[in-house]
Amino acid sequence: MKWMIGGCVALALFVGFGAARSEGEKKEPGVRLYPELAATVKARIGEFEQISAERKAQLKEIATFIRDAREKQQPIRMTFICTHNSRRSHLAHLWATVAAAHYGIEKFEGFSGGTEATAFNPRAVAAIRRAGFVVKSDESAKNPRYEVRIGPDAPAIACFSKVYSEGGNPGKDFCAVMVCGQADASCPIVSGATARIALPYDDPKVSDGTAAESATYDERCAQIAREMLYAMSIVK
Repeated sequence: MKWMIGGCVALALFVGFGAARSEGEKKEPGVRLYPELAATVKARIGEFEQISAERKAQLKEIATFIRDAREKQQPIRMTFICTHNSRRSHLAHLWATVAAAHYGIEKFEGFSGGTEATAFNPRAVAAIRRAGFVVKSDESAKNPRYEVRIGPDAPAIACFSKVYSEGGNPGKDFCAVMVCGQADASCPIVSGATARIALPYDDPKVSDGTAAESATYDERCAQIAREMLYAMSIVK
């Protein structure tokens, strides 16, 4: 079986679904997370009350798409899109993958892309490392390819910057999640998408080169983790 995940490689998580559950409750995951990453997941689940009612309504759209795809017995493909595919789209893709593993979301396939390609920003890479992901790469290339793992037995997720319609990303039957306002405005229609959800996040690049840089990236990483976990937790 090939484990391809949108410009990021592979992780169709074929693990079982259980009966309806409350927020935060889960089945045993099909993927064993690294201990530090599992601790981060537990911490973010404990912060669901920080999510506003407005954001929860947007996140419920993700849960609805997942339920609909499951009822149709289709793979659950989601492509997270921002302008440069450098920060927020990668963070959302990776945390959605972790959340799907944690909550046993069957046949989930995550992808990321941009309206243009640049590179996975090293500050965002540093943030996911601090959160507990294991990352390997030859960072000398202009657009490095990173191998990201969420657990010792999990396949690598290959992350690099790409246009959302390229790099192995799906061309049809997927949900486009717009994670930045600029991409949302410039792509009112995403070709091939069966659903389109606007879920913008503030860009952490505003802190680049400042004393607040690491804290800002960690804050955005935590917010995206919290919200992806919440979205997967309400899938019944």
